[in-house]
Amino acid sequence: MNLAISGTYSVGKTLTTMAVSHLTGLTRSSAKTMRELLPISVPGKTLEECTASEIIMLIMRRNQERAVNESHLPNGFVSDGSSLHEWSYGTVRVLVGINPNESVNLDNVEMTDEIRFYAQVMEQMGVPARQHAKASYHSFVHLPVEFPIVEDGHRPVSERFRSLADEMLLKNINELEIPVHIVGGTVPERLEKIVDIYGFTPRMSIEEAIALAKTDYAKIDTTSETDRAPVAVA
Repeated sequence: MNLAISGTYSVGKTLTTMAVSHLTGLTRSSAKTMRELLPISVPGKTLEECTASEIIMLIMRRNQERAVNESHLPNGFVSDGSSLHEWSYGTVRVLVGINPNESVNLDNVEMTDEIRFYAQVMEQMGVPARQHAKASYHSFVHLPVEFPIVEDGHRPVSERFRSLADEMLLKNINELEIPVHIVGGTVPERLEKIVDIYGFTPRMSIEEAIALAKTDYAKIDTTSETDRAPVAVA
């Protein structure tokens, strides 16, 4: 089973994915976060300071790593996000602005030549993103927007951005005719529903899986991208 945990910012994808991995024995697949990629790719910049071309490069880099990681897991995995995620976030920026924080109160974003070209590139990047999703994921668990967004100085703080991204993710999954189940509630409720939907045989109790997931989650380095030392790449 290649299962993707879907959803936009601040819906609990990572913790849920970690818990599902412990509960089912499926290997967790992920890619470097934007916080980790920025010091490698555009040292000194935050995500919201990136230009349109830099956003495109970051999306390509994250999806490349995601695809490579998944290719090394022939016996199945549970993925934190999917190839549709970074592309969806990038595409929504056509509507809300390259920097959603600056355009949060705007009804319409000016369609400059840069934005127009960026939109065309995003449309074409959607071709391999959608093809990969269709070929790689057997099913999606989509986590709906149920909690306020975490304003951590890194993620876009626009609820409009989050709503549009959520709609785009579900629209593309449905268009690709990949089975998708919308699973909300607390983490224990989510895990109970996922086990029931897929008929997984739990390897431990839900409480134990969540405890292990919280331990894993606590190890995540949330240092701001601008506070991280640039990493040399061979």
